[in-house]
Amino acid sequence: MTNEVTRRTIETVRGPMSWLEAGAGWPLVLLHAFPLTAEMWRPQLESAPVDWRFIAPELGSAVPAAGARTIDDYANDVAALLDALLIDDAVIGGLSMGGYVTFALFRKAPLLFSGMILADTRAQADTEEGRVGRMRMRELLGRDGAKAIADQMIPKLLSERARREQPDVAGRVRAIIETSPPRAMDAALDAMMRRPDSTADLPQISCATLIVVGEDDGLAPVTDADAMHRAIERSVLVTLPRAGHLSNLEQPEAFSRALADFLMAHL
Repeated sequence: MTNEVTRRTIETVRGPMSWLEAGAGWPLVLLHAFPLTAEMWRPQLESAPVDWRFIAPELGSAVPAAGARTIDDYANDVAALLDALLIDDAVIGGLSMGGYVTFALFRKAPLLFSGMILADTRAQADTEEGRVGRMRMRELLGRDGAKAIADQMIPKLLSERARREQPDVAGRVRAIIETSPPRAMDAALDAMMRRPDSTADLPQISCATLIVVGEDDGLAPVTDADAMHRAIERSVLVTLPRAGHLSNLEQPEAFSRALADFLMAHL
């Protein structure tokens, strides 16, 4: 059975926050990647297990019209949303940038976590080369808009196999990127390039943790996932064959199965 997915908005102490939601029961929060939106989680929302309420916040919905943005700001936005929804604790996690926000939220409020999901992400801060690349991407966005970001990012986000064999997935990713607000993308780039290194925090994660990685992920490779697995004592590592950086979209059934198995076995 496919769950109905609804979009909602609520006023929080950080401003209005929007999110996608499906299912009912214990809360699980999924934080999206850059340069996407909560729409990337639709396959997982539609297949949310019985007795689970899946919540996918729009990380750009509380971004102010101007000013610098930090990863801690996004973590504070998520915390404010959970508070407005009267949620005291949840399984919380994200993919890529969503993982960076997860680390920041854990540093601020570890008691919010009944479990953690880290998908196709990494604990390290950007290298100097990486920061230069993000600055150039901000310039590209300002000059040529969201379509140029899609052109540059899709070959990095999706494996060559997916781009060749799954044109529907590539089309969906392009549509999400091209409809993302430019201000939200610019703010995210600013935050990611200045985020702190989270490597030293990994041994402090004591809740059950699922680490998922696509075997063909070139942005957050299997070696990074394995390093997190070795550092987090109560972690489970799942490598998804035939998947790149957006493993939940390239292999949605396998990703959702790994998520459901983890929730059944560890929560």
